[in-house]
Amino acid sequence: MIEDNINEFSDIRPYTDEEAAEALSKLAEHPAVTAVSKYIFPSEAPEFLKGVLKSLKSVDDFQNFVMIKAVEWVITNTARNFSYDGFENIKKIDGKCLFLSNHRDIVLDPAITQIVLFRNGLPMTEIAVGDNLLSNKYVEYLIRSNRMIKVIRGISARSLYLSSQLLSKYIRQSITTGNSSIWIAQREGRAKNGIDTTEQGLLKMLDMSGSKDFVSNFEELNIVPLSISYEYEPCDALKARELLISRTQKYVKAENEDLISIVTGIKQPKGNIHLNIGTPLTHEEIERASVCNKNDRYQAIRHAVDIRVIDGYMLWKTNYMGYDLANRTFKYSDKYTPEDVTAFTEYIEGQLDKVQGDLNRADLRDILLRIYGNPVAEKEKLAEEKAS
Repeated sequence: MIEDNINEFSDIRPYTDEEAAEALSKLAEHPAVTAVSKYIFPSEAPEFLKGVLKSLKSVDDFQNFVMIKAVEWVITNTARNFSYDGFENIKKIDGKCLFLSNHRDIVLDPAITQIVLFRNGLPMTEIAVGDNLLSNKYVEYLIRSNRMIKVIRGISARSLYLSSQLLSKYIRQSITTGNSSIWIAQREGRAKNGIDTTEQGLLKMLDMSGSKDFVSNFEELNIVPLSISYEYEPCDALKARELLISRTQKYVKAENEDLISIVTGIKQPKGNIHLNIGTPLTHEEIERASVCNKNDRYQAIRHAVDIRVIDGYMLWKTNYMGYDLANRTFKYSDKYTPEDVTAFTEYIEGQLDKVQGDLNRADLRDILLRIYGNPVAEKEKLAEEKAS
């Protein structure tokens, strides 16, 4: 049975231990490995990581001996402080679960979730990522050896339907058989404008593989919303640039743009980082959704997830300043000092200097400020909703 599943999902599943050992041995030959080794193993010889990769025999070994150290290095060197809360909510789950997360950084969002699980002695999850990130064979060696599930994009409608069926089946089987928990973003692509929303299409995809009634289909996935908050938004200037260009034309990514975003997100200073683990969706919420009409059912589930993500998002000084500067108010002036505003303004102007000069700087500035300010506006809307 296990072998049948391996064959059925061979195009999208993570590598087995044997496949990972072979792939990592090949990855060891990439010239960048020596440079990476100097960062995450500074006290060792430059060839140390190469030797480690060639000696690894399993996915667990790779994650425990290499990836955890790499992510810890990123947190130590690019974050002021890293915190998390809500871990007790995982303990309410009987079995594996589906972590449904907001999406601000391509690599770090799922990586930080793994760190929290690792630090608390829980198994790490498999991670669903778009195949657009598999830019070359070495990236694929790395990603699929790191429990990554391939989400196929950019295909015909018919192929997309079949691919979605397969992905849905894989996710459901992984969770219900107790094989692995899954991390998946609440939407395709990052939330570039600072507004976190769950895509209805994602929820429909998850439901495709269900063989029971609506309530049972969603309940057995054990959905746990996650909300990750960065004081300084990864790739903020790149996101502002894309949003501005998209106002007047279809945005087309340049070659290796995703790779540039990955590297920028990893290296850019992030200030404080916080991960909130929300409460699992309840039987009552799913049951209330089930009595709605077809599409309204998914909207109800979406709303339940979004409330938790917005509620769990931690606001920083940068968010309050972004909101006030974008809206030309002093509404949240008690949350920061004049010195904070000076430093933040200098930061924003410095980020704008990195963007091509032929774009309208005032429009870029407004977009960049709203990337920071929009989470505050979303919190306001949620508070109004709860009060009504």
